[in-house]
Amino acid sequence: MSEIKTLEIPKWGLSMEEGTVANWLIQEGDSFSKGQEICEIETTKIVNVLEAPFDGTLRKILAKEGETLPVGGLIGVCADAGVTEDEILAFIQSHASTENESASTSVAKMPENEAVKTTVTQPSLQEATPKATIQTPSVSQNGYQIPASLLGYDVAHGLFVTPHANKLAEKHNVNLQKIQGTGREGRISIDDIQNTVIAQGGRWPNVKNTVSHQFKGSTQDDSQVAATPLARRLAKEKGINLHDCRASGSRGRVCREDVEATYAKLHPQSSQAESNNPTCQIVQQTPKVISMNAMRRAIASRLQAAKRNAPHFRLTVDLNVESLQALRKQINDTVPQVKLSINDMLIKAAAAALIKVPEVNVQFDEENQQILQFPTADVAVAVAIDGGLITPIVKAANQKSLAEISSDMRDLSTRAKTGKLQPDEFQGGSFSISNLGMLGIKHFDAIINPPQGAIMALGAAEKRAVVEKDQVVIREIVTATLSCDHRVIDGAVGAKFLASFKQFVENPALILV
Repeated sequence: MSEIKTLEIPKWGLSMEEGTVANWLIQEGDSFSKGQEICEIETTKIVNVLEAPFDGTLRKILAKEGETLPVGGLIGVCADAGVTEDEILAFIQSHASTENESASTSVAKMPENEAVKTTVTQPSLQEATPKATIQTPSVSQNGYQIPASLLGYDVAHGLFVTPHANKLAEKHNVNLQKIQGTGREGRISIDDIQNTVIAQGGRWPNVKNTVSHQFKGSTQDDSQVAATPLARRLAKEKGINLHDCRASGSRGRVCREDVEATYAKLHPQSSQAESNNPTCQIVQQTPKVISMNAMRRAIASRLQAAKRNAPHFRLTVDLNVESLQALRKQINDTVPQVKLSINDMLIKAAAAALIKVPEVNVQFDEENQQILQFPTADVAVAVAIDGGLITPIVKAANQKSLAEISSDMRDLSTRAKTGKLQPDEFQGGSFSISNLGMLGIKHFDAIINPPQGAIMALGAAEKRAVVEKDQVVIREIVTATLSCDHRVIDGAVGAKFLASFKQFVENPALILV
């Protein structure tokens, strides 16, 4: 038999745990060459292109666009034309069975009367399917009618099935080998069974809307049931045992909707009264659910850790940027190919200050309790993109000219917004700048970007009345706020850095030499 190969979620970076298939660039049946772009995969910060690790033909796409899988998760199966569809399906089932924690007993160890006996050497879907012992339609009093072609339930060895779907299949004698799962990695759900039964002329009531007035809750310990934190909290409030709930959430977890559905079965009169009560309807309006993408989850996790672990303190200074603006205008007018922004010049000034006060140009290695001080200023700059925030890095900014910094920022910002940054272009950095001045924000605090030791928040440049030599004058001012991790940067060091930064901003000729 020809070799069957797989395409999997790659591991890009040490911190990567999962990826989302954003876009398939080839279709089932397409041949490809090694190095050809196969699909786009979204990680916590970027969208990278997966390049083919070998020559082959894509026979089966297993991960749909928008589906998130862990690193190593199977997204596609490749083989040449000599491999049959049955062999492909058998391979997929075999692969799924090795990852399915519920498949604990092999067929070889089953009792003889339950084992599936076969003497073939080549796996195929038809040969692996147990023969149904009942060939007449089965009709229950509850309106279920299973076509003869789907009868013959057997223990779901090697199949990826939701617990609720498996129970109903056993109850109504449905052969799960003949159900095509549409969930992640081919997982079979109740909807898959219902759709198949109806498609083949049978009847399967919509169990989601069926209310059982005789439903009795489980008393088992549900502490080990996989559930979202919200579902577990809601279940505790409503007295619901998680064993009684469907697991329709991501990664096979019980979600909020599963708990609410179970509560409706246990308390049908209460649920009906709530739905008929205008006051309850107002209080229990269903909000629009927006799933957090990989980037949003990463931002939430990192900043929560930073806020929790890093003792922040903040220092604020006002900067007179009139000389800086004058120099910027002079350069832009004199050198047509250069188009400097005030942000470019502030990055250069910050880099110069970091070299002058190297105690701020640091990262904190929390695991080893070490301070890492860097010889060059790698300045990360916050850039807002669809669905989140990313911090591309201007590397060795202290060694670059203003024109080089401006060119780097345009390139990094453009590729950040299209998801084309490489991991080393946004991971790391020794210092961060977040500038909301273009949005009219005068002053704000920023959360440190770990493992860095500090971040500077810059507001809008605006005309303000200031006192100089006992006279009130109008000056163009920017407010800068430095957030420091007190574990590695003391107040006096932070103040020294801001004083240096102010000197470079208000005397911009210093950043040119």
